[in-house]
Formats: sequence, structure tokens, C-alpha cells
Amino acid sequence: MNNYHIYAIGAALVDTEIEVTDQDLATLNVEKGMMTLVDPARRQQLLDHLEGHLVHAQRASGGSAGNTIIAASYFGASTFFSGKVANDDNGEFYMRDMANAGVATPAQNPEGGITGKCLILITPDAERSMNTFLGASEQFSARELDSDAIAASAYLYIESYLVTSPSGKQAAIEAAKLARSNNTKIALSFSDPGIIEYFHAGVLEIMGGRIALAFCNRDEALSFAKTEDLDQAIKVLHDHCDEFVITLGAEGALIYDGETMHAIDGVKVEAIDTNGAGDMFAGAFLYGISHGMTHAQAGKFASLAASRVVSQFGPRLQPAQHAKLLEQFQQA
Repeated sequence: MNNYHIYAIGAALVDTEIEVTDQDLATLNVEKGMMTLVDPARRQQLLDHLEGHLVHAQRASGGSAGNTIIAASYFGASTFFSGKVANDDNGEFYMRDMANAGVATPAQNPEGGITGKCLILITPDAERSMNTFLGASEQFSARELDSDAIAASAYLYIESYLVTSPSGKQAAIEAAKLARSNNTKIALSFSDPGIIEYFHAGVLEIMGGRIALAFCNRDEALSFAKTEDLDQAIKVLHDHCDEFVITLGAEGALIYDGETMHAIDGVKVEAIDTNGAGDMFAGAFLYGISHGMTHAQAGKFASLAASRVVSQFGPRLQPAQHAKLLEQFQQA
């Protein structure tokens, strides 16, 4: 019997969300809807320009895999997360948030440096544009992996953002090898269209061959397949994954369960902030398929959960919202 439903690895980042205008993005030369790596000088430039907006800023522990694993844990999954933080206030904040969510983590002796940060700019159309300073996360390596926990997990969940760091990419490759040798299923989030476009070969290295499950949105699927045709992208995904999820925003999602393709309807809401929607979808979906739901049922649950995230600010739901959402879905 597995001790953990999901073991996740990814960049441990503290998110700060700020409401901005499209003109702000243009003035700052920020590419809308994308994740861009920044250094401390660039981050400070952004903060200086947005100083008047900071009264609206909200801090939250984040990172793609971090958001996913916290969501799965709050829904009731047994979870484990490996990331890397520094010995600073944000690092303490991040690890405390993980513990409060019931996510197990390996014993760490945080070093100097700065915990990674992500400045997320939210425009009125709810689109998020991410500016990421990896900080300590850039040094995430195989040393932070817990091989026993990977072996004792049903799924290993990897975020493709790790490909941007040499040590992070190698850690993901090693984790995938450990998973395969212990019959732990590998799930990979494509994370961002730019990541797939510019680090395509590295993502394939992380996959190391055919994987159990891939999560992507439409743009990431097209980028992975190097096509403009979604049907062609689906054919390429079939060649690399036993199962896959393609999220389609307000249109819902396409889910392939290994035999059948399921079209999942979107849930109509007024979108305020799309940050964390894909992470929540993955967390709710992984919870569902590891707790007796069919892929179609898990997709419907994940679509509902993601709709709640986009209807409020922040990359995650409040702790109490998870149980209420699950109860609502089960009674529907």
C-alpha cells in the first residue's frame, strides 16, 4: 500500500499578486500571460514602478507544483513535496504554509540566499503575467529528493518549470527514474507555453520516455506538438502519454483516460484572476483519480474547483473552501 497519493517536486516560490492595467504591462515590457524569469534588479524595477499598487498586494506560498499539492492535500490526499527555500522570512512562511496544509516535506537545513519569489501581475481581463526570481529554488537538486517517499507514492508530479535550472532539471530526471523503478506513476505539468517552446528538448529529457499522465492547456499542447492544430497535438500527446488532460479555460477540458476521450464542460463564472487555475485543476484531478473517481468525474470536479479559484484573487482556495467544494460535488 502506498503511503502517499502524490509526491510533488517544483520551485518553492512566494507569490505576490498585484492588480495592474494593460498599459502597465506595456510600459514595463512584460509579456502578457507568460512566465518570465527575472533577476533581482529587474524585480526591483517592476516593484518601483508598481509601488502605488502594493497596497493591494497579496502574499501566498506558491509555485506551480506547490499550489497543486496543497490543493490535493486540503481535499484529503496524502501528500509530499520537495522544493528548496532559503533561511529567511519567506522561507519560514512557505514551509509553515506547507505544514498547515498537511503536506509532508523532507527535513531541511535552509541555507543563506533568498527564497524564490514570483511577482504576478493581474490585468482586468483576469489574465496573469508572471515574473519569477527563482532564488534558492534555482539550486533545487537531487539532494532534496526523498527516494523512500517517491517509492511509497502512487504518483510523482513534476512541474516543467524545473527545466530552467540545470540542477532542477537533473533532479526531475532522477525523480522520474526513481518513480519508474518503483512503479510510481509519473505525472507532468507542461506549466507554460514558453517553457515548452524554448525548453522542448529538456522537457523530453525529464519525461525520459512515455509517462502516465500529462497536464497542459491548449497553448502548451500546441507548443509541445509544434503545430497549430489541436487534433494533431492530441495525436502527439498519445505518442508520449498514457493519459492526458488539456484544459481549455472557460470551455472546460479534454481528458483522455487511456481508452476514451471525455469532453468536460466549463463552469460559468466571472473570472477575476486566472493565476493558479491550472494548478488547482491538477490538484483536484489527482485527488479525484486517487480516491475512486473516474477520469470523467475527476475532470468535472477539477473544472468546478478551477472555476472557484478564478472567481477570486489568489492562486488557491481558503482551507475551509476545499471541504465545502468536495461536499457540493459529491451531493450534486
